[in-house]
Amino acid sequence: MTVTYSSFHFTWLIWASAFLLPWALLFVARPDLRRPMLWASALTAPFGLTEPLFVPRYWNPPTLFDLAQRTGFDIESLIFCFALGGLGVAAYRAVAPVPWRVMDHDARHSPRHRWHLPALASPVLVFGILVLLPWNPIYPGILAMLAGSLATLFCRPDLWRNSLFGGAVFLLLYTVFLLGLKWIWPGYIAAVWNLDDLLAWRPWGLPVEEFLFGFAFGTYWSGVYEHLTWRQRDAARGSRVLRSGAFINE
Repeated sequence: MTVTYSSFHFTWLIWASAFLLPWALLFVARPDLRRPMLWASALTAPFGLTEPLFVPRYWNPPTLFDLAQRTGFDIESLIFCFALGGLGVAAYRAVAPVPWRVMDHDARHSPRHRWHLPALASPVLVFGILVLLPWNPIYPGILAMLAGSLATLFCRPDLWRNSLFGGAVFLLLYTVFLLGLKWIWPGYIAAVWNLDDLLAWRPWGLPVEEFLFGFAFGTYWSGVYEHLTWRQRDAARGSRVLRSGAFINE
């Protein structure tokens, strides 16, 4: 059977919706993660509206009602961003559950925290500047999230575990989904991604930009909830949790 572009009409919808499965599993299994997951998903879902910046310069997937081709926008991107936000916040915490506590008043007024709000906003600011340059928009997106991670660590060095291990955990999860996309829908990558405008190195036949995106996304979103809500690791409670094997509801 010949594989054509039209053969993938529902692929983007199915693949984006598949991320809702681990999202729902975590949401049901870990009540302590529900609030940060809902918060992050609600915050990231609107980023799906940036799809016109990426279609067709980065990729051009067939979409429901051909929305992306007619308008640049699509429903699948909203689903995708919603699921990624919750998973980005929760994946690391699910693998390495650690109790947190709200920082006290004195800690919040550390000189580092004068950059609290600019650090949180830095990905949007960096992306807004870099996307004006004549290169593929995926690169400003990746660099913006990495810049946000560095800005977070400047204000909150204690979140380095979230950033480093969160990026690795999310990258692993994202890689599984990318490989599934390649194996279940052969030919989709070549048909949809604008490979001629991307780097030639393609691990497992996949655009390396997708792996960079997965790691950068995980490094930023794994610590953003704690950064925004002034939470920090509680070492004393952590020892008790490890001994008891219990989860802490926040």
